[in-house]
Amino acid sequence: MKNISIFGTSSDAGKSTITFVIAKILQDMGVKVVPFKAQNVSNNAFVCDDYSEIAVAQYFQASVLGVETSYHLNPVLLKSGRGSSASLIVEGKVVASKDVLEYYKDLDTLKPAVDRCFDYLDEKYECVVCEGAGSPVELNLMDKDLSNIYVASKYNTKIVLVADIEKGGVFASIYGVYHLLPEQLRKNVVGVIVNKFRGDMSLFDEGIRIIEEQFKIPVLGVLPYIPFNLGFEDSQSLKNYTQDVSCAIIKVGVVFYPYMSNYNDFEPLIADENIDLEFIESNISLENFDMIILPGSKLVIKDLKWLKKNGLFDKIKNYKKPIFGICGGYEMMFENLYDGYALENEESCQEEGLGFIDDVLVFEQKKILHKGEYNIFECDITGFEIHHGKSEKYPISYESVRINGTFIHAIFDNDNLRNKIFKTLNTDYKEFDFNNFKQTTINNFISKLRDKIDMNKILEAINE
Repeated sequence: MKNISIFGTSSDAGKSTITFVIAKILQDMGVKVVPFKAQNVSNNAFVCDDYSEIAVAQYFQASVLGVETSYHLNPVLLKSGRGSSASLIVEGKVVASKDVLEYYKDLDTLKPAVDRCFDYLDEKYECVVCEGAGSPVELNLMDKDLSNIYVASKYNTKIVLVADIEKGGVFASIYGVYHLLPEQLRKNVVGVIVNKFRGDMSLFDEGIRIIEEQFKIPVLGVLPYIPFNLGFEDSQSLKNYTQDVSCAIIKVGVVFYPYMSNYNDFEPLIADENIDLEFIESNISLENFDMIILPGSKLVIKDLKWLKKNGLFDKIKNYKKPIFGICGGYEMMFENLYDGYALENEESCQEEGLGFIDDVLVFEQKKILHKGEYNIFECDITGFEIHHGKSEKYPISYESVRINGTFIHAIFDNDNLRNKIFKTLNTDYKEFDFNNFKQTTINNFISKLRDKIDMNKILEAINE
C-alpha cells in the first residue's frame, strides 16, 4: 500500500486538519494508518509516550487515531531560540541551538533521522499520512525542504493537494503549485481538496468544472468552513478561535507575550461556556478580569522583559485577584530568574521576577521532559512537563490563596482541577466535561466532512 503526502497550495491551507481527517476515515475503512511530519516549526510541543518531544499537530493527530506517540511522528522540530537561532530537536531530544542559516546549510545531516523515523512507521503501519509544510513549491527553498519534496520524492508517496479558498486566488494557487511540482510528483497527485468554503456549495460547481476540465486535476472534495477550536498549532490559528460567551460568568485574561507557547493549554477554557477568555497583548486595564493567567513561554526572560517594557509587569504585580502561572508563566512568578548557561539569552544573565514566590528559578542545561500522573492543588491529574527551569522549594507547583502556578501543561484538561479552580472564583460555575466535549467535537467534525471527500479515489490510489 502506498503512503500519502498532504501538500498545501499555500500556508495555513488546513493541512494539519485534513491530515487527521483523511487518516481517521482511512482507519475507519480498515487501514492501519499513522500521521507523520518530517520537519515542523512550532513552539507548541507535547511530551510523547516515550518521553520525547514533538509538535502539537502530530501529537493531536495521533490522539485522534488512538496510536502510540513517539518521536518517529515528527523527527525534526524547530523552536524559537535566542537571537536568530532556533532550538533544534531531533528524534525527540534537543541537540543544538543553531542559527537558521546554519540549520539550512546542514540540512542533509538531518535526512538520516527523517529516514529512520519514516522507515520505522512504514514497516509498522500500512499507510503513513505525511503532512507537508507551507507550500511545496517555494522555488528558492525546494532543495531545503524535508516535509514536502524530500519525503514525496524519496518514498514515492501519493499526493493530495489542499487549497484554501477563503484567502482568495484559489485557482492560481492550485494551477501554480501543480505545474511547479517536479514531473515525477505531478504524476502522483491524486487530486485537490478545496478547503474552508463559506456559503452555498453550488456556487462553486463551475469552479470544480474549471479545475477538472481545464487544469486536468480531479477535485476530491469541497469542504465547508467549520470552526474547530482544538489542536491549535500556532498563534494565528489560536487567534482565529470562536467562543460563545452569552452564558459566561467568569472573565479570564491570558497574557499573550511574543514567545508564548503551548497554546493548547487554553482549549478547555475556550470550549467552556462559563468562561469568557481574552488574550492580552498590550498594556490594558486588568480590573475587569476575574483571573489573569501567565502562560508558557519559549523565551521566558525575553517575555518577562517585554512585560516590563510595556507596563504590564507593574499592572500584574498590583493585580489583587487570582493569578495562575503555567510553566514559563510560573517561572516568571519567582523572585529572580538565573540563566547561567545562556540557554535562552545571548549571554548568561539574571532577571528580577514578579516576586510572588519566595525562591529563585534556575535554568538547568538538561531539559525536563515528563508525562504522567501528578497530585497538585489536592487533585489527581494527568499532564506533562517541558522546561529547563528548576525550583528547589517548589519543584512542581506553588499554591496560595491568590497566587498559584505549576510546571505542568494540559492541567485544564483535567475536569476536577479546572472545576475546583473556577468554582472558587464563582460558586455558580457549572462543571464541564472537557474530554467528552473534545471527543464529540472531533467525531462531529470528521462526520461532517466524511461524505464530502472522495475517499474511494484516495483508497484506489494508495492501493495501486
